[in-house]
Amino acid sequence: MSKKLISPENLKSKIAELRLEKKTIATLNGSFDLLHAGHLQIIFEASQMADVLIVALNSDASIKKYKSPIRPIIPLEYRIEMIAALQFVSYVTWFEETDPCNLLKIIKPDVHVNGSDYGQNCLEAPVVIQGGGKIHIAQFIPGLSTSTIVKKIKES
Repeated sequence: MSKKLISPENLKSKIAELRLEKKTIATLNGSFDLLHAGHLQIIFEASQMADVLIVALNSDASIKKYKSPIRPIIPLEYRIEMIAALQFVSYVTWFEETDPCNLLKIIKPDVHVNGSDYGQNCLEAPVVIQGGGKIHIAQFIPGLSTSTIVKKIKES
């Protein structure tokens, strides 16, 4: 799995290598805390959009800032392992900010995939479009979100 891991400091050189190989790149970002079937669906869909899929995970500190001080449930090192274990994921990286825009400026993906709850006008759109890419919206499976799953667990 370490072959799939790209540390943020090595991202520029890996992207340059992929571009020399004329590979198209799709990106997807998120916390992917409590990996579930809805996550698998959007990750698989993202993998179909280009030659290479790079999944960028929010760091633990990032999740605490934008979600909750008691999140993530699963620490970054294990979320990286789970995402890297998926056959259809090419590479995994992470970012410390609350949004992936700085990372996307480096990658300049051909396609950035987002869930339908964010839509075409997501905060990543200007950076992706400026870099020559496009936004692809994946539909979520109703009822399959980490928040919904946590709520069901608390109620049971």
